[in-house]
Amino acid sequence: MSEDNAQVRQFTVDAEDDGIRLDRWFKRHLPETSFNLVSRWARTGQLRVDGARADPGDRLTTGQTLRVPPAEAAPATARPVREKRPLTPEQTAMAEAMVIHRDAQAIVLNKPPGLATQGGTKTHDHVDGLLDALSFERDDRPKLVHRLDKDTSGALLIARSPRAAAFFSKRFSGRSAKKVYWALVVGVPEIADGLIDLPLAKQPGTGGEKMHVDEENGAPATSRYRVIERAGNRAAWVELQPQTGRTHQLRVHMAAIGHPIVGDGKYGGQESFLTGGISRKMHLHARRIRIDHPDGGKFEVTAELPTHFAESMEMLGFDQSLGDIRVDDSPPPATREEKKAKARAHAKTIRKERRGERRGRSQR
Repeated sequence: MSEDNAQVRQFTVDAEDDGIRLDRWFKRHLPETSFNLVSRWARTGQLRVDGARADPGDRLTTGQTLRVPPAEAAPATARPVREKRPLTPEQTAMAEAMVIHRDAQAIVLNKPPGLATQGGTKTHDHVDGLLDALSFERDDRPKLVHRLDKDTSGALLIARSPRAAAFFSKRFSGRSAKKVYWALVVGVPEIADGLIDLPLAKQPGTGGEKMHVDEENGAPATSRYRVIERAGNRAAWVELQPQTGRTHQLRVHMAAIGHPIVGDGKYGGQESFLTGGISRKMHLHARRIRIDHPDGGKFEVTAELPTHFAESMEMLGFDQSLGDIRVDDSPPPATREEKKAKARAHAKTIRKERRGERRGRSQR
């Protein structure tokens, strides 16, 4: 780009902006340029890509040359450029210690329990506030692409570039990202491998802070669970895979079938706490995340258990090595309707075969 803002400017589209809309490119790289101005430049033919007239909705391709008219004076209300939040050496060390995977496009953290993912009312310490410590060799700030509850520990994916953020967000919204959780639950589910299909909605009177099962007005929500081990009838270690992404989904679903997550007093009440020295902290951990990578292929990262969870596993006699045996791509268990349909199809096949046998005997 020319150093002289009075001159026409030229930019080369880099790999991180491949496929982005032209108006989004301006929002990303020249945020002081309003959409109305970009539209006016396009209408008057001043905005060009590889010499051709361009529209705000056109998609850009790596290597293209973008011609932009001279910069105009920014309005007095222009949003100031965001400055990095100053962090203490302790905060920086804490952020770096959470990193369990890092490449050119992604960082995966092992979030400890008790640390919120984002800020809010009376929430000042959170992962989002620590991301300035994780820029490393890049100038841009990493971005959150999904969340974990404050008291849930485990694998949390962070995008290192705008392109990666858009790519990962699309995978999460399209449900191709796979998240596997470990949990300790009170009691032992009667069905060892099941699918919970219960719609969820915000519970009235809680200010949106609590969810509940709402068969009439709730949003669809399904969760798969599998019992890995049991400690008598006292507790079970389960693998959980959310098929949808509702707030507190796994917690509400397990409580709804009568087996709240250990330590989840919000949804399980006093029954969620076990005696015998078991920690009162919540025992829900994002064990693995597997997702497509912006540079091709897939990658998978496993997060180790926090101390309180590992100690509870040992006290209950559970063997961690049993938890990662199963291949995550196996299909979910059939629903009751699917089983009935399969049984009907099988019965129909048997009837056809018997009719064929009877015809054969009569012809003989």
